[in-house]
Amino acid sequence: MKARLVAVGERPPAWVAEGFAEYRKRLSHWLPLELVEIEPGLRGKGRDAARAMHDEGARVLAALPRQAQVVALDGRGRDYSSEQLAQRLEHWRGLGRDLALLVGGPEGHAPEVLARADERWSLGPLTLPHMLVRLVAAEQLYRAAAMLANHPYHRA
Repeated sequence: MKARLVAVGERPPAWVAEGFAEYRKRLSHWLPLELVEIEPGLRGKGRDAARAMHDEGARVLAALPRQAQVVALDGRGRDYSSEQLAQRLEHWRGLGRDLALLVGGPEGHAPEVLARADERWSLGPLTLPHMLVRLVAAEQLYRAAAMLANHPYHRA
């Protein structure tokens, strides 16, 4: 199984890019992780935020691997402990499909993206900067994969 993180937004701060790259490298033999950055919709004075979200949604849907298990990162989704996420990762592996994790734009996901998602995952009740979500999701995937491999990274 391979994983693809499809994220609205471009050019993360260097510390986010470096952190993501580190977890991507660590994950490489357990769960190859690809980052696909989606150009944000146009926002600002006189612009329609709903239109921007719709445009982003179309680009997100176009970036999905065929027949992937699609998980939208969404504040209204299900939250998992690290142990539960490891169980979920094991379930996703058992499906025999690639995994696509989706990070929306400033207003979240377009309705058509949520409709396509097989499930929703919440990183908790806090509102996180979308660039930081990339890093947190990559670290949590690494933690889950390490737990499944009986690696000592997770020491709870």
